[in-house]
Amino acid sequence: MKREEAIRRIRREAKRKNVEWHLDHEGGRHSIFRLGETMIPIPRHVELGERFAEEIFKECEGEFGTKWWRL
Repeated sequence: MKREEAIRRIRREAKRKNVEWHLDHEGGRHSIFRLGETMIPIPRHVELGERFAEEIFKECEGEFGTKWWRL
């Protein structure tokens, strides 16, 4: 999955659930986003593996609910 697609999916769900989503800061190799009260690091690679993208989505479960990306 492309990095931008993963960010787009999270942004879309955040808007749907009315949860704050924005870029908090840039780290050494990651962009750190804030989703509500949760910090989500996303590496600056063009392509993320499917399993890695799923791990990022799992970090969002506290705000979106279990397995939100599969619905």
